[in-house]
Amino acid sequence: MKEQLQQLAQSLDGEFYTDKTMRILYATDASAYREMPLAVAIPKTKEDIKKLIAFARDNKTSLIPRTAGTSLAGQVVGNGIIVDVSRNFTKILELNTEEKWVRVEPGVIRDELNMFLKPHGFLFGPETSTANRAMMGGMVGNNSCGSNSVVYRSTREHLLEVKAFLSDGSEAEFKALNIDAFHAKCEGETLEANIYKNIRSLLSNYENQQEIRNEFPKKSIERRNTGYAVDVLLDMAPFTAGEPDFNFCKLIAGSEGTLAFITEIKLNIVPLPPKETGLLCVHFNNIDESLRANLIALQYHPTASELIDHFILECTKDNIEQRKNRFFVQGDPGAILVIEFKKDTRAEIEAIAKQVEADMRAANLGYHFPLLFGDDTKKIWTLRKAGLGLLSNLPGDDKAVPVIEDTAVDVNDLPAFIEEFNIILKKYGLYSVHYAHAGSGEIHLRPIINLKTAEGNQLFRTIAEEIATLVKKYHGSLSGEHGDGRLRGEFIKQMVGEKNYQLLRQIKQAWDPQNIFNPNKIVDTPSMNTMLRYTPGQQTPTFKTLFRFYNQDVLQHAEQCNGSGDCRKTHLSGGTMCPSFMATRNEKDTTRARANILREFLTHSDKINRFDHKEIYEVMDLCLSCKGCKSECPSNVDVAKLKAEFMQHYYDANGVPFRSRLIANFTKSAKLGALMPGLYNFAVKNKAISSVIKKISGFALKRSLPTVYKTTLRNWYNKRSTGNSQQSTVNGQVYFFCDEFTNYNDTEIGIKAILLLEKLGYEVIMPEHDESGRTWLSKGLIRDAKKIINKNIATLHPLITEDKPLVGVEPSAILTFRDEYVDLADDDLFEIAKELSKKVFTVEEFIAREIDKGNITAQQFKTEKRSIKLHGHCQQKALSSVAPTVKILSLPENYSVTTIPSGCCGMAGSFGYEKEHYDLSMKIGELVLFPTVRNKTGDTIIAAPGTSCRHQIKDGTKVIAKHPVEILYEALA
Repeated sequence: MKEQLQQLAQSLDGEFYTDKTMRILYATDASAYREMPLAVAIPKTKEDIKKLIAFARDNKTSLIPRTAGTSLAGQVVGNGIIVDVSRNFTKILELNTEEKWVRVEPGVIRDELNMFLKPHGFLFGPETSTANRAMMGGMVGNNSCGSNSVVYRSTREHLLEVKAFLSDGSEAEFKALNIDAFHAKCEGETLEANIYKNIRSLLSNYENQQEIRNEFPKKSIERRNTGYAVDVLLDMAPFTAGEPDFNFCKLIAGSEGTLAFITEIKLNIVPLPPKETGLLCVHFNNIDESLRANLIALQYHPTASELIDHFILECTKDNIEQRKNRFFVQGDPGAILVIEFKKDTRAEIEAIAKQVEADMRAANLGYHFPLLFGDDTKKIWTLRKAGLGLLSNLPGDDKAVPVIEDTAVDVNDLPAFIEEFNIILKKYGLYSVHYAHAGSGEIHLRPIINLKTAEGNQLFRTIAEEIATLVKKYHGSLSGEHGDGRLRGEFIKQMVGEKNYQLLRQIKQAWDPQNIFNPNKIVDTPSMNTMLRYTPGQQTPTFKTLFRFYNQDVLQHAEQCNGSGDCRKTHLSGGTMCPSFMATRNEKDTTRARANILREFLTHSDKINRFDHKEIYEVMDLCLSCKGCKSECPSNVDVAKLKAEFMQHYYDANGVPFRSRLIANFTKSAKLGALMPGLYNFAVKNKAISSVIKKISGFALKRSLPTVYKTTLRNWYNKRSTGNSQQSTVNGQVYFFCDEFTNYNDTEIGIKAILLLEKLGYEVIMPEHDESGRTWLSKGLIRDAKKIINKNIATLHPLITEDKPLVGVEPSAILTFRDEYVDLADDDLFEIAKELSKKVFTVEEFIAREIDKGNITAQQFKTEKRSIKLHGHCQQKALSSVAPTVKILSLPENYSVTTIPSGCCGMAGSFGYEKEHYDLSMKIGELVLFPTVRNKTGDTIIAAPGTSCRHQIKDGTKVIAKHPVEILYEALA
């Protein structure tokens, strides 16, 4: 097979991988399953797909179509060739607003499709919680829907036409056919004709018709994804008179890539909803109350009715990003029902909300009824959508597992169904998380189980069997929106009966006689508790790490990644995570990939030092340590922390490269340069000399090198006489952290920061302390960093108080006190480090705090107009917020501030200097930041708190960005 695979790779225009690393990265999706594929293909053309089909047919292997890989039931896990169409099949091909349809390739992202449609007044209705990275091919494969399915139903209802390759390599187009056209399709001996003849034979049989109508889920359940949708096909002409024309698209939707390989999709689009949205967030004491109240809410025709339970709400307390979104929560509710109404005016929504509240209170349901509008609604939906990832945050090996999380029943049956559901779990000493689509009769339910144990593995199966029986009792659907895949395929026979199950097998056989398309999904599925990520009884060593991982070890932290793929969103969706993926669109460059590769080798390595693997290094290489994942990943997987820990252990085995040691020792180099700043600056600016320096150092020749100031900040501070300083204590004292970047390179900014604080009424004290340790942390030399950290904690803690906080200019340096200092401090300094972290602020945070106290006012600044565009620092976004920066820059009366919707600038400390990373660094900058800066009007000021960001902006656009304190200093009256 190896030779055949090599020949195939050479014949494709796209990429083809058989190496271990890529196969590991595609061995999992967002489910509990793991299976090593034979290879990974990234086709570039339709001809590539045709060649892959021929190869699979000739070599008795299989193809697993894949887009974003966010499937929750193991749909894109298999031992054949994974075919990833997410990178090259991403075009929106045609839009027809008169006929209300759009034609797309399968790799088009749902939210980005709607960004394209919005100016035309339309949208594609179904919305998954993964909509900012879920692709239309996957949504068709799973028949996805989402929170708004009470209005828009599922993808199936919007799928008009499909172009696809059949299993013999022929192309077919599926669309609505009248009776004559349907029978015409049955003529001939082609594979396509056989498919039509097969369905005509099966569905014309009266006994089959009766069996389908008796055994398939209730028609009143909109979310029906059990097996192939033959019940939907039966309700079409020619099988049922007076019904819509026959369309195989209804079968293809939800078929999970097992029938054909889709290349084009034609979708129905709908007009944009009314502009005003209101969310009535009703608080309840328990789940049962919320489900009974849900029936009242549905009488008022909401656009969504979504449940968030107590457990999810508890998880949000520990998530940096989601804590901000809990502002509306009162008390400690057992459940919150988020009921959405869309109308033309707020008054209409307020009137409906009053009626709903009155009805619920009359039924003694609910105790708090906040009604939210505007930007607050986005925060609530972000909180709800984060539920899936938040469930991975449990410390230890007990996790909320996706086993029976997709059951759908008639909404009127939901309270009784959930009551019985919880009785079954209680029998096994389990409890479940409840969240999501109450309005559609589907609550996502995840029991807490440890799949690493034999007992947990068996319990996983036992619960699945018992709940399948319960779902059948209510004539529900075992899968409402997440599909059958490896998880539920085994129970389809129980759900639809033996006779109907054989019909499904016959359909698969007719479409795919050689079983090459995603086999063992929907039919002939192996036991659902096999091929899991975790082997029952698996043993892993105790890992001795330098970082704290808080009630878990480094492996368990990596395992928090459940594969939901939030890191696959693009720059169009906003946010920081993950900058390298945004630029390359390669799965290998996702946060998920880095967690996966680490989990794989820490679990399965035969080395004493399990970090000592080149494969891990290769996947970690393009992590910029921006820390976007620390706040944006709903599972709180901090890959920057994991990378630093990994690098230290990798260096232990392989030595520290010269460049890494050079960068880590930045402070020493800068200190030498500061002895003769003129000579140093001449050397780094001179083209010939700097080229030699860059070549020796491994830096990119196109990158400019930082210069040093004529004096250091500390020297400037120490040399000032008391008489010449403008110190004032009207507002108190602050300690100034003189970080290594501000001390040597950005000295003018440091000077202006100190002068600004003094002008505003503060005495600025610069204590003696060591460098921040940021350069050592960035290169993974965390033992060295730990020494610096311990020294600084011991030095500064006795000085810093609530009234005399520590303030810093460079975000990446000062924010280490909140992050790595706490994680790396010696045990005897741990509590002190935590206490110190609460009294350390960026200069913008400090000034914003003082504005709130009334100590700093607009009257202290000029009134002329200024327009500012602000690029926030990555670690500022992750560990703090850009809001304080916006606040202080908006303080002068006529200053207007716009936040640039950029993620990482691309420089990320030393990353953008390194020769092999330069091109990617600049590509990241070109996503949003550089174009925005270039398009600024003449007098617009560009603000950027980070030293790396300002350097990147200068190199990429020739524009000089200012630190916010420079802007404020220049604005002083």
